[in-house]
Amino acid sequence: MKAFLSGLLFFALGALAGSVEAQEPTRVRGTISAFDGTVLSVKSKSGDTAIVLGEKTQIVFTQPTALSDIKPGDFLGVTSMKRTDGTLTAYEVRRFPKPVNPGHRPFDGRDDQTMTNATVGAMVQSASGRELTMTYDGGSQKIVVPENASISTLVPGNRSQLVPGAPVNLTARAEDGGKLTAIRIQVSPPK
Repeated sequence: MKAFLSGLLFFALGALAGSVEAQEPTRVRGTISAFDGTVLSVKSKSGDTAIVLGEKTQIVFTQPTALSDIKPGDFLGVTSMKRTDGTLTAYEVRRFPKPVNPGHRPFDGRDDQTMTNATVGAMVQSASGRELTMTYDGGSQKIVVPENASISTLVPGNRSQLVPGAPVNLTARAEDGGKLTAIRIQVSPPK
């Protein structure tokens, strides 16, 4: 009987661990191909993905802004390419309404791309262009911001901004039957 109960407990713990693992959010990046008001179709590198929007789905919009609107003390998320000399060059700069996941790390699993979520310490014009000094607990990064970098502020969004051609970066969770339900959608204007 003891062996049976031990086996049952082991099976139950394994099933619980599997269900916790299955509930980990999934990240989807791509371009909206269709939206019917409830189901969002996103075309990404891995193909088309259907994502259901629920009542609690949060939508944020990347409102274009100018670098001159960003001030020391603002919290930014900066996606950069790393040059061979180690210099970071921004291709996306996003101002967040509040700090989110501060630090500096590889982005998209690539060594040549980084994500720096940090506070602006300084902004200067240098010989190589505009340069941000980003500070976070344990470090800082200097990042060159070229004229062609995408610069925006995250603001509350709505379903009317989910239009074909709009780039999205979202997190979703698998629900009953394996359908993905959006937790948070970041949408940008169509290019």
